[in-house]
Order: sequence, then C-alpha cells, then structure tokens
Amino acid sequence: MKNLLNGACLALLMSGSAAFANDSVLAEIAKPEQWALQTGDYANTRYSTLDQINKDNVKDLRVAWTFSTGVLRGHEGAPLVIGDVMYVHTPFPNNVFALDLNDNGKILWRYEPQQDPNVIAVMCCDTVNRGLGYADGMILLGQADTTVVALDAKTGEVKWSTKVGDPAIGETLTATVVPVKDKAMVGISGGEYGVRGRMTALNLKDGSVAWKAYSTGPDDEMLVDPEKTTALGKPIGKDSSLNSWEGDQWKIGGGTIWGWFSYDPDLNLIYYGTGNPSTWNPSQRPGDNKWSMTIMARDPDTGMAKWFYQMTPHDEWDYDGVNEMILTNQQIDGKDRKLLTHFDRNGLGYTMDRETGELLVAEKFDPAVNWTTGVDMDPNSETYGRPAVVAQYSTDQNGEDENSTGICPAALGSKDMQPAAFSPKTNLFYVPTNHVCMDYEPFRVAYTAGQPYVGATLSMYPAPNSHGGMGNFIAWDNTKGEIKWSLPEQFSVWSGALATAGDVVFYGTLEGYLKAVDSETGKELYKFKTPSGIIGNVMTYEHGGKQYIGILSGVGGWAGIGLAAGLTNPNEGLGAVGGYASLSQYTELGGQLTVFELPG
Repeated sequence: MKNLLNGACLALLMSGSAAFANDSVLAEIAKPEQWALQTGDYANTRYSTLDQINKDNVKDLRVAWTFSTGVLRGHEGAPLVIGDVMYVHTPFPNNVFALDLNDNGKILWRYEPQQDPNVIAVMCCDTVNRGLGYADGMILLGQADTTVVALDAKTGEVKWSTKVGDPAIGETLTATVVPVKDKAMVGISGGEYGVRGRMTALNLKDGSVAWKAYSTGPDDEMLVDPEKTTALGKPIGKDSSLNSWEGDQWKIGGGTIWGWFSYDPDLNLIYYGTGNPSTWNPSQRPGDNKWSMTIMARDPDTGMAKWFYQMTPHDEWDYDGVNEMILTNQQIDGKDRKLLTHFDRNGLGYTMDRETGELLVAEKFDPAVNWTTGVDMDPNSETYGRPAVVAQYSTDQNGEDENSTGICPAALGSKDMQPAAFSPKTNLFYVPTNHVCMDYEPFRVAYTAGQPYVGATLSMYPAPNSHGGMGNFIAWDNTKGEIKWSLPEQFSVWSGALATAGDVVFYGTLEGYLKAVDSETGKELYKFKTPSGIIGNVMTYEHGGKQYIGILSGVGGWAGIGLAAGLTNPNEGLGAVGGYASLSQYTELGGQLTVFELPG
C-alpha cells in the first residue's frame, strides 16, 4: 500500500498547524535530531528520519557512554533530548536529571520529589513511570502520587504543581503527561483498586484543571453528547454507560487511562484507550461495562467525545485497552484513509478510520489467541464490531471459583504498554508482543477503598505447541491484518520499538539485549547485552553531527515484577511471578541509560 504521509511530511504538516497544537512541541518534534515526545511524534509512529546509522553499518555500533540512574526497579519510557540537553527520568521516587550533551553528560540540575513511600503499596505492577513531557520551556513529570509537576527546563525550578488523584483510594500516575495545544493531558492508574478512570486536562500556564472526562458514569461527567457521540457510526444514546452496569458498580468500575495518547492536529482530536473494568470477577458486574476497554476520540479543547469503540465488552480476562493509537495516512481498497492502528491486549490488531470511528480491520496478531474466533465485521449485523467469545475460555460462563485453563493471551495481553513503531518506507508496523497463556479463576471480592479489588487468581505460561518462548517481535500489515515476519524470543518483548530511515528497527529484550533488525526482512543485524533487562523504549537523536541510539535498562514492570519486588509465590504479581520465574537466571536489577554510536 502506498503511504501518503511519511514521518518528515507529518512533522511539516504539524508545524504548519500552529493554530491547532502547541507551538513549542511542534517546533521540537519537527527537528529530527531531537526526541521531544515519548512517542517521537503526535502520531505515535516512533519513526526517525535519521539515517546515519543504517542496516549496512549498524553491526559496528558501540557504547558511547552510560549513566546510572541510582534507582532500581522497572525503567520504562525513554529520555527526551531538547537542544543540547538530555532529560532522564526514573521509576519511584521519580527523580529527573538534566544532562549536558556538550559536557560529557554533566548533570545540569536534578529534581528529587519527596513522596510518601506508601504509594508504592498501591502500584499494582511495579513502580514504573513512562517518561517526561516537554512544552513551553517546561519539563512535565507525572509523579506516582498523582502530582503533576512542571519544571523549568533550564533550571529545574518548579513552575507549578497539581495533584490529580488520591493514592489513599488506590489512584496512582504511571503514564507520561502529553501536552496538546495549551493543555497537558493526564490519565490515572488504579484499575486493580476500583478506581474510576478519567482523563484530566490541565492548563499549561498554571496547572489548573481545564476539564475532566470520566470513562464511566453519567453523560455529563463523561463529556459525551448522546446524539453526537457515536460508536461504529451510531449515536451512543442517553445513559449509555449507566445502562451497561448493575446499580452503582460504575463508580468503582475501572476504565483507567495509563497508556499512550496521540493527537491529530488537522482533525483536532486526541485518541487514547481505557482499561479493564473492576473487578476481574465478571460475575460481579453483568453488562457490557461501558466505556471500559474503549478507544476514545475527544476534542482536546473541551474534552467532548466524538466517537467511541469498545473492543472487549464485558471483559472477562483483564484485557486493558490502553495501548497506543498509531496514526497514519494510507490507502485501503484504493481509497485514501486517515487511519488509526491499535494493537490491543486482547490479541487483536485494529485498523480504524480515525475521523469517523469506522472499523476497517480486526485480526489476531498472535496466532495463539483463542478466547475469540474473531470480530463480526458485518455492519448490518446486531453484533457488528463485537468479538465472538469461545465458551471454553469464558471465565464468566464457566463461573466463579472455576478455573478456566489454557486461555490465550494471558491477562498481560498479546501486547501490553510496550509501544510499537511504524515505518513509512515499508508501510509496516513493528510490534513487541507477549506469547503467553493463562489459567484464570475468578472469585467474589468486596470493595474497600485503597485495597486490591481484583477477584481472580492467575497463573501464566508460554503458549503451548509453539516455539517455547514467551514473546515475538513481529512486522504487521495494518491494511490486511497480516503478520509479515515474526522473530521468536525467550521472554516477552517488553520494550518499545524504534523504526528509522536507515532501514533498521530497534527493540530491547527482558534479558537485557538491545537488538537491531532489518526493517524489510527481520534479519538480526546487531545485539548488545546491557546491565539489566530492558522494558524501556528505544530512542534516537543527533548531536554534533552524529546519530546516537539510547535505551534505559532496568528490569521490572508486570513481567519483571518478581525480580523488581522480590516476590516468589508463583501466583503473586497477578500471576506473572511464576510465568517469568526463570528471568532471574538471565538478569538482575539496575537502572542505567546506555547510549550507542558508530565508531569515528
């Protein structure tokens, strides 16, 4: 398929849309030598036009320099590079370092927030933080205790500070803060504590709340118009969320927002996904549980929703829908389309029209997926857009206190938060995936504010009758819904990918390898073992005329929670400890940034 908008053109388009987006962010994104947004650009492509490092010379990469963060546990996200300064973050306690690239990484300033360590107890899946934001000369940090802080990029001085949640009831903040126009978009974590999910928009000038949009509840609190907000082309109708929950269950219904946000300045829409409904025991929340597990498109100025699409109604497996939305302009069936591509935890890769919310493709991106036979793609069907659930793997139909076995994927999904990348040169998406299945036994649980509200016991293991490992790195055609090539990995690929104009794709592994592969064929071109497992996202920048590759290592996250938190019971870590028990034979804790270069 012909790609109509490559990364460079996208940057130019956005830089010409000053009326629609934050000027400072667009100006920095347009400079390929910088890495000014966690996802590379507003379209979340994680594509760089830098090509000094290419498929012919990448084999010669060497370590240029390293930086120890001084913090253990899981290091997600990536550094930012603005001008001659690199900004590095850590997991809790969420320290920030500004490093001078002109002076051997000298620390220009550091910010060390003082947070109540009790917040760690309500962080379900490690003390991770998915990275910093930048806008208007400020570095934006979302702290674990739900405090959003704007720091002067030159001095580290606190410009403003706003708290958007309450850790006492299980609310935490792990996602990056995304600046859009004159606002900063902030999600909330805590679906395993009965938190009611929401997006909060803060005014960049002072941190005040501009609007707040809940994932569940009354129409006015969700910022929806029953007649104008649509789902698959039809109005959602009055009380669409309330009518899909029993009683007041929606008040503790989850739908949290802790993944990645994208933005189309031409359509003036932000896109993001909502998480699992609470509790994990589906018998306690009959109904579709709207709008958990949903792709949302909203106006960033007002928060009003334009369209929704619920991928997994009445979720029975903890398949959060928070993964990134990647925006491209491509052709489908000979027609130019503004596309949104999303790789969901439920194992389905979705391609949608991002302007209208029309569903175009929904196919399995891991062949092991068995909980569904597929999505009804007939617009005239009563079940249009819904996945057909296989009774054998339905934790709801099998009932409480019954162990449903052999469900694929496991609760951590065929892909979790680790972001994919898109190359306009190949028209392929490069997706880090989990090849993991589970046994799932739901049980009745009572809600107590600030206490776990899970209601299920899980065990995880590699997909049976397969390559024996727990992950794959794949290339995906989003217009056809097809895997082009797939690289098996021993453990889940929990690192974000990077695609470059040098025809190289980079990713990291849980054992700690940075790997480079050919974007056309998947052939491995280079690998290097960093000091700890990689759950960070690969980034690139140019300084002094030279291209560099950067990656944070520091094992942890859900897959590495056993190592990160010292857990040994196989069922701990929501089932991940047992599944990844052998990871301790390959890596150990340690937070480090490693920067790579070519010789000379």
